Amino acid sequence: MTSTATLRRDAPAAASASASAPGAAEIAIDNASKVFGTGEGAVVALEDVSVAIPGGQFVCLLGPSGCGKSTLLNAIAGFSPLTGGAIRMAGRPVTEPGPDRGMVFQEYALFPWMTVEQNIRFGLDIKGLARGEADAIVARIAGTLGLSDFLGRFPKDLSGGMRQRVAIARILALDPPVMLMDEPFGALDALTRRTLQDELLRIWAEYRKTIVFVTHSIEEAIYLADRIVVLTYRPGRMKRDLIVPLSRPRDTASTEFNALKRELAALVMEEQQRYTRAEMTGTAVD
Repeated sequence: MTSTATLRRDAPAAASASASAPGAAEIAIDNASKVFGTGEGAVVALEDVSVAIPGGQFVCLLGPSGCGKSTLLNAIAGFSPLTGGAIRMAGRPVTEPGPDRGMVFQEYALFPWMTVEQNIRFGLDIKGLARGEADAIVARIAGTLGLSDFLGRFPKDLSGGMRQRVAIARILALDPPVMLMDEPFGALDALTRRTLQDELLRIWAEYRKTIVFVTHSIEEAIYLADRIVVLTYRPGRMKRDLIVPLSRPRDTASTEFNALKRELAALVMEEQQRYTRAEMTGTAVD
């Protein structure tokens, strides 16, 4: 079977479950629409996007600037309510942020006046966990992410890759079933990015979190995801919903990987060209 043929085997429109995570959708997105502004200045960021994500699945949202990837992620997080449609977590409507979802941003979002240990345990202290229990969680998560020797350091003393490890550790300490990641490795150099991609896959395999991951990188999406949702340029609509057929670990130099990469590149470049045309006419919005 060729990669091209497998790529075109789209996930069902209503729902798609990975073999490792059967059952009902943990995240159900139903006709999601989002409009910013009103009147002639209104911008339709999302339009009628429906996706059902089962528990434990790793999903990448892929597309050019202006396709609504981050808008959809923020709606799942509860940071930005939809204009139309609905999002449900385990059957419950999403109306605000909640402890069942943890967000990792590109810019790390660490408290610079806190040490690594204090950053990791911040949410545990807010929850009122007993000191001994919090200490045990921090030690376990720090060990998982290779941070045990850095607990007394401040963010300014860490590399970008180490800061992002701390940001991920802070979310893992709270143990939400869902991790939302908005281009968390976008600002890192290529080698650090690959290292953290491998770390993330190891963590995902160990903790079996549901992950929704925003990226501009086609290679990153194929390397990481069980499933790739490609969105169109504004308004963001579902262009393709694909199950990645490659077993892990994935070889980025393999024939199958690169056939898949070419097919996805053709899909994304159609939307990138629309973005470029809009940018040249002054109508593009990121």
